[in-house]
Amino acid sequence: MSGQIPQDVLFDPKAADWRGVNLKLISVRLIVIGLWFGLPVLGGLIVFLIFRHWWIAVPIAVWALLGLWTVALNGRRVRAIGYLERTDDLLIRKGVVFRELKVIPYGRLQYLDVTAGPLDRAFGLAKLDLKTAAGALYADLPGLDPAEAARLRDRLSELGNARMAGL
Repeated sequence: MSGQIPQDVLFDPKAADWRGVNLKLISVRLIVIGLWFGLPVLGGLIVFLIFRHWWIAVPIAVWALLGLWTVALNGRRVRAIGYLERTDDLLIRKGVVFRELKVIPYGRLQYLDVTAGPLDRAFGLAKLDLKTAAGALYADLPGLDPAEAARLRDRLSELGNARMAGL
């Protein structure tokens, strides 16, 4: 089939400098998954034990299976997150089932935020949020070491200011 672009090339431009995020993000996400799925399943089981109706078990089982599927994909999803700093733009890739590649031109960066919630701080992680001019593109890069998040914030804002001068 001539003319078709292989999926690997579409979502993973070949470059030696792709950087991944800190694998501590796997643990952070496992805790969040446990809260989102484990607590409702536990509550549902308590309701099931009180009322003992079989139909109560159906949504509990579906939610539990969905939670297990999310746990199973968690490591692959975190390992799939990567970023590549190029001359004129930043590439961010994510996803296992639904893959995405975002290209953020430095000259279009509107603002950069570095955030760290309680779990992120407990594991020594930070997240970089990027938004382009006119809100056309939003991207985030979770699971960064705080020093790397600060370096990226400073570098991207410097490059953004330098490239924006021509607009």
